[in-house]
Amino acid sequence: MSSKPLRFTDGVVTIRKLRRSDKFRLAEIANNEKIAANLRDSFPSPYTLEDAQKFISMCLRQVPYEIFAIEFEGEFVGTIGLHRQSDVYRKTAELGYLIGEPYWHKGIAPRAVNLICEYGFREMDIIKIFSAVFAFNTASQRVLEKCGFTLEAVLKAAAIKNGRICDEYRYALIHNRPN
Repeated sequence: MSSKPLRFTDGVVTIRKLRRSDKFRLAEIANNEKIAANLRDSFPSPYTLEDAQKFISMCLRQVPYEIFAIEFEGEFVGTIGLHRQSDVYRKTAELGYLIGEPYWHKGIAPRAVNLICEYGFREMDIIKIFSAVFAFNTASQRVLEKCGFTLEAVLKAAAIKNGRICDEYRYALIHNRPN
């Protein structure tokens, strides 16, 4: 891993290391049923200031650093991360992100996804990034497709979310595919 600072931008969106002070904004934007509906059940709902503090503390202890803040126009608007897999999957990472509802439909998500993928391929030495998306989360599917991800698989009846059995879509982006 490079010793470069953990901050990168495309001139509009910035990805940076989380700060303890982000807890207030994170608690505010993450306490949203529309966001929780598209995430795994381990994501607390309602989302409290204590949840935000615990999450940021956990993120700041990670080595290498995997989860970052997303900034738009100098303001914290969400989080994004790559979770490296292990064993035979060690060159693969799972992508996850959360953007506050006031910032939806502003082109932030594709910019943040592109930035984190560039970081993952360049600095984490991974060759594949995947994202697991509930079938009903068409907004995230569109974001991933805009960023060059392809649908690799549809896992039928793979999850139970909000009392409903649902399919999971697996999108992936492969970088410099080896033979």
